[in-house]
Amino acid sequence: MPQGRPERKRRALSMVEAMDKEGFGSCSNHRECEQVCPKGISIRHIARMNREYLAATLFGE
Repeated sequence: MPQGRPERKRRALSMVEAMDKEGFGSCSNHRECEQVCPKGISIRHIARMNREYLAATLFGE
């Protein structure tokens, strides 16, 4: 069963939905999120998630 690329849109949407549910939403690319992130997630990963989320919302599953 293929994984990774074919599921990335659904994964991005689910990740942001879970973050919003837990009160973590709206991570931006301006580094303030990286500074206060309790898990120490780097700006590179935050930016990638934002790109994937934007693509998923614009182009659908």
